[in-house]
Amino acid sequence: DLDTNLGKLDEDIRQERDAYLKAAKEVTRRRETATRKLARAVTSEMQELGMPGGNFDVALVPLAEGEASAYGNERIEFLVSANSGQPAKPLNKVASGGELSRISLALQVVIAGLGSVPTMIFDEVDVGIGGRVAEIVGQKLRALGKSHQVLCITHLAQVAAQGERHLAVSKRVEGKITLAEVRPLAERERTLEIARMIGGVEISKQTLAHAKDMLSRASA
Repeated sequence: DLDTNLGKLDEDIRQERDAYLKAAKEVTRRRETATRKLARAVTSEMQELGMPGGNFDVALVPLAEGEASAYGNERIEFLVSANSGQPAKPLNKVASGGELSRISLALQVVIAGLGSVPTMIFDEVDVGIGGRVAEIVGQKLRALGKSHQVLCITHLAQVAAQGERHLAVSKRVEGKITLAEVRPLAERERTLEIARMIGGVEISKQTLAHAKDMLSRASA
């Protein structure tokens, strides 16, 4: 019954392909709606994170004819324009390290209630920013920390002050080996470290008072 079996298999394949295409078209329809909402929300967050005029978009790139994927009929590509008037290009080709961190932060803030990743690590999220924008970045990281564990490496007091826990990272040499040490900071050590970030090596009474004020306002 070779011919009969082959005919039945061909019919089974056709039915499965039709079912796949129907499901994939529905995924595409929902993606078109979701990507517009996501692009607007992330673009809005970018304006507050030191990227005024920046734009975020999501492209649905169709697969080649005859190609199939477990994820539907298209691949997803994030596009970004860091400055007003510039065309949007693939995220990994136009964004700097600091911009990538901030766009990642904007994405995580927007989808905070949807993801299942328990821990997020942000490195150089404060590159190229300061003042008010740095404080906003810190506030958003702190808010994200309500639903996730957030680890942030930072060199700005405005960002660091928003942390609920602080760890100091240092290096030391023993013989011919360089060791990295991470230790948690007690309350007074936290204040001194924030003051050092503000004022440098010499810590004045005014700098110390400023550090205490920043930590107090962050936890209010």
